[in-house]
Amino acid sequence: MDVQPEAVHASGAPAGADAGAGLDRRAELSEFLRTRRARLKPEDVGLPDHGRHRRVPGLRREELAQLAGVSVAYYTRLEQGNGRNVSAEVLDSIARALRLSDAEHAHLTHLAKPKPKHKKKAATRTQQVRGSLRQLLDTMDGVPAYVVGRRAEILAWNRMAAAVFGDWSELPAQDRNWARMVFLRPEYRDLYVDWEQKAIDIVCALRMEAGCYPDDPRLSALVGELSVKSEDFRRLWATHDVKEKSHGVKRLRHPLVGEIALRYESFKLADDAEQTLLVYHAEPDSPSAEALRLLASWGADATRAGTAS
Repeated sequence: MDVQPEAVHASGAPAGADAGAGLDRRAELSEFLRTRRARLKPEDVGLPDHGRHRRVPGLRREELAQLAGVSVAYYTRLEQGNGRNVSAEVLDSIARALRLSDAEHAHLTHLAKPKPKHKKKAATRTQQVRGSLRQLLDTMDGVPAYVVGRRAEILAWNRMAAAVFGDWSELPAQDRNWARMVFLRPEYRDLYVDWEQKAIDIVCALRMEAGCYPDDPRLSALVGELSVKSEDFRRLWATHDVKEKSHGVKRLRHPLVGEIALRYESFKLADDAEQTLLVYHAEPDSPSAEALRLLASWGADATRAGTAS
């Protein structure tokens, strides 16, 4: 199944997002640096605290600049969103001082050093799933698998994914989107045992994408829409946390087979890094593995009983 998503218009947007016009890169850079600095305590980086009252949480700009080996004025300009002419070496020093993860370091680089203008064109082109990849999904009978593209859009999936997560073919094209489903559809709040972590994962991935494609109007519109409609999304978006998809375990409450635990692995496509294949599986000989076998044997009946039906 190859889905061509439709544009969505937002009725509003948070700070740093102008629906239809892209995200404000300067504001994003400023807030990202400020929130990373705020989470650090002097003792975290080997600085004395002296027990003095701090007007703001975390490190002071002066302390961060000292750790990074740059002037206070230079760091202040950068935290105000002025990333022009900043060198990779300086960004590396600031990333080390802020104790950034690899994903956070990459995000900082995207925000501070804009990509060439052709990136905007790439962000708005229609997403296509190769026919051979759709055929591969269809051959994976025993495990749920799907392809997700930019903006958390679900582009293609197999029968087992529909049996586990719901029949996405019954949704309008614009709603086949993990962010909209998790934040706007109550059945997905019920589906995930740890809904909060699933919501965090989605927001972190969208933040990473916003750093790569700040001029994508459809991404900005999605952020604006969710910010208006979901208090939880506004709360998580304001953290400026970022994380890339990798692997892990998701626990689900399925309406037919009850609670199941599925491990997942994610694979970026070699010929299109904007698309990711996610495959779920259960531990061998576990109750969850038996639950998947039952769902596979029920076929279309399991799909109709999915969460999105």
